Parts: sequence; structure tokens; C-alpha cells
Amino acid sequence: MSPSLTAPTSPAAPPAVQVYTTAEAAPQRLALTATIVPASGSQPPEGDVSVFVNPAHRFQTVLGIGGAITDASAEVFARLAPAQQQQLLKAYFDPKEGLGYSLLRTTIHSSDFSSASYTYVKEGDASLASFDVAPDRRHRIPLLKRALQTIADGGGTATTFASPWSAPAWMKDNGSMLQGGKLLPQYAAAWASYFTRFIRAYEKEGIPIWGITVQNEPMARQTWESMIFTAEEERDFLKNHLGPTMQREGLGDRKIIVWDHNRDLITHRAHTILADPEAAPYVWGVGFHWYETWAGGEPMHRNVAAVHEAWPQVNLLLTEATVERFDPARLQWWPNAERYGSQMIADFNSGAVGWTDWNILLDERGGPNHVGNFCFAPVHADGKTGELVFTPSFAYLGHFSKFIRPGAQRISAVSSRSNLQTTAFVNPNGQLAVVVMNATDLAVNYRLQIAGQEVALTIPAHAIQTIAG
Repeated sequence: MSPSLTAPTSPAAPPAVQVYTTAEAAPQRLALTATIVPASGSQPPEGDVSVFVNPAHRFQTVLGIGGAITDASAEVFARLAPAQQQQLLKAYFDPKEGLGYSLLRTTIHSSDFSSASYTYVKEGDASLASFDVAPDRRHRIPLLKRALQTIADGGGTATTFASPWSAPAWMKDNGSMLQGGKLLPQYAAAWASYFTRFIRAYEKEGIPIWGITVQNEPMARQTWESMIFTAEEERDFLKNHLGPTMQREGLGDRKIIVWDHNRDLITHRAHTILADPEAAPYVWGVGFHWYETWAGGEPMHRNVAAVHEAWPQVNLLLTEATVERFDPARLQWWPNAERYGSQMIADFNSGAVGWTDWNILLDERGGPNHVGNFCFAPVHADGKTGELVFTPSFAYLGHFSKFIRPGAQRISAVSSRSNLQTTAFVNPNGQLAVVVMNATDLAVNYRLQIAGQEVALTIPAHAIQTIAG
């Protein structure tokens, strides 16, 4: 028999990539602006702008991207008409039609973004016999449950963590939940048990708590709920009280995040706690905020990277960010969105496993906030019309959360010129997501090279793109 002949096969064409763009000069946001089949890559000419992505070099795994459901967000949501409520839920939490938020933060009793200060126990009840999350059942718990259900209905998964702003006033040396103050030593055990009571109570309500942070902004004496822990005090509370209490109560699998404050002092806090062999085993990760830049200056991402270099086994998580000093005239101000884009790119490239915005929804004043600390949110509700106002920041957040899914791994991505910022990920399903941002006044033509394939793209001035494929 003569051998059978098989016609030679040509290599399969690379799959097309889809380009999603949000630009200041265009009315559409998160718009599909191009679908391109890559060609074979080549050596870029000198002077061309290129973004080089190498999926073979992989780094941290993503926990999630999302925002906080505070009392303020829940109170504003409760005042919306049913149609606007559904619009907001879909916009944030639907993995297909919305941003696909997968990471949620909430507070342990009140914060400044509550209409008043409150706790879950009666005055002086160190036994915590009166513990009851009843204040949260009015607005916050219902919104959390609807958000989680929306995520689940869309086939997504959610991670929820919680943070305290202050212990009850009677547990502190200043006798107030406000203005800083410190935890009195005689109440350390009771305060540690308060965390476990909260987790149990929320889970009874149908809200799984994945983890907690030890203290929101432990070095800030604020006019609102706040409490001070030095690095040594947080270390000792963790190893002597909170960690052992969580273990004893059968909650040792819940994650504990330390610091939960700005990048400026993150290295000192991390070194102090993680160098202690008794405290370190309780630590899942180090949380951080972005507010060291509020008075100007450069964001201190190098400090986040330094912690990652020193403690590569410890997770880094942006736990809070918001644009401060609310001004209704700046709801559509593009630099607010670019602040999100540039900082998210830099935080992920510094080793962060996730990114959590602050309030998902506020009113037309940037509240409610019981001490007047009004801020921006990606979405505001107009109290007169009842309509939702989506800011550019909402779209910029979506360029990450919609395309970079839990379980994704960051991969090598660099720009050949400083006029473009970039980061890239490969999702669990193998799909790539490359984020490119242009904060300059000019459009930029660039080559995107991925594993030997290339596409030629243009990013408008003051724009962000996600290339998915």
C-alpha cells in the first residue's frame, strides 16, 4: 500500500483581541472600540512607543477588585427607587453587564460614613452579652445581601472583609469613639472577642466574612471614629489577643490584615509585626490606603514594593481609596479618574493582590457623614431627581475589575516610553487583560507585543484602554 498523504496544515491564526476604551473626549465609556487579529511581531524601530507583554513571567495572584458597602452607601441606596436600586446593583456587581466587583469591604459598627456613632453592645458590657448587629439590619445588611446575590446570580464569586474604626468609647483611654485614643489594656480580651461576635452575627445573617483588618488607620487621630495602635501595640494585640481568640473560637481560617493605613509608614509596620515569630503566623497580609498623597507629592508605591521584596509570602491589599474634599462641580473631573488608573497600575505592579475602593455610593453632598468629611464616590445619587450620576472614576475602575478576575495572575508588562502606563494579567480561563493608560494631552500610537504577536493601536489623550483576548 502506498502511504497516505496528508496536506500540510498552516498554523492557526491567533485569536482576535478586543480593545475597550474610555477617553475624556469621547462620550462612550468602557466602549468596544476595535477588534483586531494580531500579526507576527517584529523588532520595533527606535523611537516607536511599544508595550511589551510576556505571559511567561508571572507574579502575584489576584484576590479581587471592588469597593466598600458602608452605612452611608446603604442609606443612600435605600432612598433610591427600585429601578435605580437595580441599576446600581447591576452596574457594580453583575460580572457580564457591569463592573463585576468581587471584593467587598464593610465596617464593624460605625465609621465617619454613618449618620451617627454607634456600637453593638450596651455601655460597659465587657461580657458582650448584649451584642447585637441590629443597627446594621436596617440598611447595610440588606444591601450587602443584595450585592452578594447579584454577584452569585451572574456566576461570580465574592470576598467580604470588615474593619473597625474604633472600639466602644468605654473601652478607650479618652472615653470617646472619636479623636483617636487607645484601647485600655483591661479590655483587650473583650475587644478581640468583639471581632468574633461580629463574624458570627454577620454569617448568621447570610454574609460570609472572609477576613478582618485589625484597625482602620491606626496612626490617625481623626475627628471621627479612630483609635491609635503603634506598631508594637498592634503586634502585641494581634499575638496576645486577636489571633488566639480567632483560633479558639474556630475562626482561625479567617484572614487577618494588619496596618490598613497609608503607604508612608507601611514598611515600619510590616517589619515590626512580621519579624515577630508569634505575631507573624496570624497575618495573611498588609493592607494600605492611598491618602499620603492628599496634600500633594508622589504616591509612595516604592514602599509597597519594598514590603513585597522583604516579605514575598505576605499578601498586599489596597483596602481603601477615595477622592477627598467633595466638590459637586467636579463630579465629571477627569483627573479624579486618572488618579484611580495610575495608582491601580502602580499598586498592582508593586505586588498588590487586590484593590478596594471606598464608598460605592454617596449622595449629592458626598455623604451622609456625621462629621462632615464629605468625599467623592464613583457613583452619586441626585437627591432631587433620584437619578444616579456615574463619574469617570467608575469607568476607570471597570477597566480593571471587569477584565481582571479573581485568580488572575499578573504577568510582565512594560512600556518603552513614560507617556504610557501599563499592567497585565492572565485570567484563570487563559484570557489576557492588558491595561494601558495615557494621561498626556496627546494621542499615542503604540505597538502592543504579546508573545511574538503584535497589534498596532492608538490610545486617545487622557484615556485608558483594556485589551482583552
